[in-house]
Amino acid sequence: MLPAHAEQQELSLDALEQRLAVIDEALAQLAPINLRGGAGSIGYRSDPREISEHTEWVQVDLGGEFPIDEIVLVPCLWRSTESGIQADGFPLSFQIIAGNGNEDEGQVIASYTEVDGLLPRIAPVVIPCSNTTASWIRVNADRLSPRGYDGQYILQLTELFVFSGSENVALKRPVTASTQGPVLAIPWGARYLTDGFVPYLMDESHGWKSNAWMSSVISTDTPAITIDLKAPQTISRIHLHAIELSDTIPQGNINDPGTPKHLKIEASNDADFSDAVTLVDHQASSIFEMGPILMWNLPETRCRFVRLTGLPTDDHDDRGTTKSFIGFAEIEIFSEGQNVAYGIQASVNFDAPKVDRDISTLTDGHNFYGKILPIRQWIQELAQRHELEKERPIVMAELSQRYASQKTHFKRLIWLAALLIVSIGAIILIDRIIRLRQIALIKERLAADLHDELGANIHSIRMLSDLAQDTESPDEWKSTHQRILMLANRTTTAIRYCTNILEAKGLFIGLVSDMQRTAKRIGGNFDHSFSVEGEEWIEQLKPRTSIDLFLFYKEALINICRHSGATQVYTQLTANYKEIILIISDNGKGLSGQTPSSLKRRARLIGAQVDTVNPSTGGTQITLRLNYDKFKFLNPFRWRKIK
Repeated sequence: MLPAHAEQQELSLDALEQRLAVIDEALAQLAPINLRGGAGSIGYRSDPREISEHTEWVQVDLGGEFPIDEIVLVPCLWRSTESGIQADGFPLSFQIIAGNGNEDEGQVIASYTEVDGLLPRIAPVVIPCSNTTASWIRVNADRLSPRGYDGQYILQLTELFVFSGSENVALKRPVTASTQGPVLAIPWGARYLTDGFVPYLMDESHGWKSNAWMSSVISTDTPAITIDLKAPQTISRIHLHAIELSDTIPQGNINDPGTPKHLKIEASNDADFSDAVTLVDHQASSIFEMGPILMWNLPETRCRFVRLTGLPTDDHDDRGTTKSFIGFAEIEIFSEGQNVAYGIQASVNFDAPKVDRDISTLTDGHNFYGKILPIRQWIQELAQRHELEKERPIVMAELSQRYASQKTHFKRLIWLAALLIVSIGAIILIDRIIRLRQIALIKERLAADLHDELGANIHSIRMLSDLAQDTESPDEWKSTHQRILMLANRTTTAIRYCTNILEAKGLFIGLVSDMQRTAKRIGGNFDHSFSVEGEEWIEQLKPRTSIDLFLFYKEALINICRHSGATQVYTQLTANYKEIILIISDNGKGLSGQTPSSLKRRARLIGAQVDTVNPSTGGTQITLRLNYDKFKFLNPFRWRKIK
């Protein structure tokens, strides 16, 4: 079995909230623990001990074998300045033993230790039993707790109930104990363990409030209350609920003003009680013989009439007179577990009582606090209330922790949401910047493409025009004119596709072929040689990469034609799975200054590096190097060849 707090931790938040609602609803229905005041019997107390590990026991003789359903231990209560009212001297470790006849050992039917968490408490402890038949019940304590006022270890109990069905078969039965307690401590005798008096008032908090019936001062020495059950009944138990002393603090009376100190209860089948049988002859020799509920188990007696008579005593009341009062909050007469006196009008042998105290309240089923419950149900509700009131703060603490955790998670969620919003804003801003940069790159590429393509074609047209002017042959002039027309058409097509250069791949037959053809067209006045290595890799280049290489090469040739004065040009194109290298050399006058900006721009668009040097043999060497092995995602090929 899991500890209470562990059980709560296993529940979901919804289950905890539902459990709290169930607890609150149950607490609203259960009888509250209302402690009695005044003076009276307390219960049993053993001799004090110096150590906790000491065995003390009490045993009640039931007077016969009974099937046992439930055993109830009612603790003695002590008002502590630190923790308020709590159980005092309740055992820390004990066993409930049931036996039959003269057997000494009996059978352990229940066992409790500190781990079971019975303390602290003020409520009774209800111990369910099943399949148990016994003629005696023993409470055997092997670890004692300290009493409040001096810290010595004792066994102390207010009441021991043993229920067989609805009957408390331990009521007023003889009790033996390992020690009898202090001789002068009258309220602590073993016989008070089964007198039926508990430190609680019957407070059910449901049903209407019914003031007790009480007579005025009466002149007769033998006031009697008679109840006609209307038909013979087999009665076995009687409960008399005392008049409430008052709810003032302190109480105005130390004794019950209505219960006769000498009370005789008789049963009869004749209205004149000519065949009367005495059921109870109760003489209260001290205040310890009185309590909120007087209870007697009776030999089963068949009768129609029950009479309660107050007999004279030599005691004086609080007013110094022997004149008697009589009254009760309720009279219950039980037959087969049912109150057969309920709702029956009682009669008296003296003058009518006070007007505001109607005699019908004697049998209306209610007291000053509400509906009167069966004793067993009442005790069970007090015990159940204790368990729920102990569980409730645990559930509340767990709920508070869950709510705090939820609040923390909610704050984190808010921060995450804020961060997400900021991130989204940043992403949108970055995306906008990237788009603007892409637009700028597109503009730059468009300008470069227009510059390179148009510049090369216009340069070619100018050279062809010069040729046309110098030629005298009509056939050569016509051929030159057709070439000029072809370049003009090509320029128109290039302008149409330059905004989406990838669509312009139809202009190119192949990178190597286009490079060779362009070299002949642009460099018509110088000798040109072209070499290629790794053509199988070149054929796999993406169209965009091929176009960029081609435009770089064209720009380089135009710069050579315009500025170098070269007569020879050598081109070497090398490709493998790591890089592409394009080398263009000439025998011109050499490059003065840095690499031309048009070549740098074109190399940057490709993502390559460009270098220009003037070899010792003369001329200029332009080297373009595109290394893509470091960045696999920049792979310019349609696919990678598996090595």
